[in-house]
Amino acid sequence: SLSNGMTILVHENHIAPTVVVSGYLWSGSEDDPLDQLGLANFTVDVMGRGTINRTFSQLYEEIESIGASFGMHTGTHTTYFGAKGLTEHLPILLNIIKDALCNPAFLPEQVEKTRTELITHIEERIYDTPSMAALTFNEMAYPESHPYHWSHIGYEHTLTGITQSHLVNFHAQHFSPEHMVIAIVGDINSENVVSRVTELFSDWQPKVKKRSPLPLVAPLTDQRIKSVYVEDKTQSNIILGWPGPARKHPDFMPCFLANTVLGVFGMYGRLGKKVREEHSLAYYAYSSITGGLGPGPWTINTGVDPANTGRALDVILIEVERILDEPIPEDELEDSKAYLTGSLPLHLETNEGLMQSIINMERHALGLDYIQHYKANIMRISAQDILKSVQHWMDPNIYVLAVAGPTTYTPDGG
Repeated sequence: SLSNGMTILVHENHIAPTVVVSGYLWSGSEDDPLDQLGLANFTVDVMGRGTINRTFSQLYEEIESIGASFGMHTGTHTTYFGAKGLTEHLPILLNIIKDALCNPAFLPEQVEKTRTELITHIEERIYDTPSMAALTFNEMAYPESHPYHWSHIGYEHTLTGITQSHLVNFHAQHFSPEHMVIAIVGDINSENVVSRVTELFSDWQPKVKKRSPLPLVAPLTDQRIKSVYVEDKTQSNIILGWPGPARKHPDFMPCFLANTVLGVFGMYGRLGKKVREEHSLAYYAYSSITGGLGPGPWTINTGVDPANTGRALDVILIEVERILDEPIPEDELEDSKAYLTGSLPLHLETNEGLMQSIINMERHALGLDYIQHYKANIMRISAQDILKSVQHWMDPNIYVLAVAGPTTYTPDGG
């Protein structure tokens, strides 16, 4: 760690003469004022469009001339940055990252171009059934006081009033090296890389920034159902679920394994077998557990003929009841455990996979020995552990249901 609070993580992998750089700092849509939702995302988009030292064209000509890639994006809690290229070009990539983070130009023409693109994306979103189902689910699952309730890219009415000075001020207030993480993986010399990063970033001074704890999300007490009409579509997208455990919650790993059985293993797990194969109601039906810094969504997702919405939900809820009421048979559980433990080594074969694992371990404070204990941690989870955990988070009678499609779904009307 540097004196400014920044953490450097490095890992040598000499298979190929390439390097991947990635990292994050603590600025995201969680910091958006309610009347300027989308401000963090807007700010980061413009930051990637030129600095006081490089115009937009100069920035990307420099990147393309060395066959490299560079990007930045924001989420709810953090802003991510990354670059990839040949090891010999690492000094250039690090310089570009530092320049983009510390010296964004926020030129008026780039601000307006970005605003236009963001608003266009938002206008297109209302015609996209998966996006509208997800947006509607989050609005019902989380209170307005919680950042998960809102779209991190904002809304047309909130983006319209954001000015260049708002972007400049947001950057000045929320971009700091304190608790920032940068990781470098590839054909490198660790000692040399740490020295170079230290020399480049040590003059970036931290700012005093305090975040309030995330608001609590009260357990669901009733069904929350909403159907959103999306014209000129042939399919309805369904999202059914609950706020789930945060990544650090003791229930996360048992629930993660349950989710693999329910809607991941093979061709979408039990959901795929029932909804897709046996009943032919959808091409896909899967489950997803977020496991973020807060209680991210645990959802079941499918796309169906609107006439089959009610039937698909009946089949899905039967599978939810089953995983809540019956211990997972040993052979089925062992298959999912083998899948999870066997896929990890494949994930770690690439610089990108190594990088993602390192970043996740640091972000969620899992410990840098997490990978060493991963298999043992998975294998010790029992069917009873899973049953106890999922019963705390799932309920086949109390859930959030969002349906987006060309017809309006009602529970009684199908």
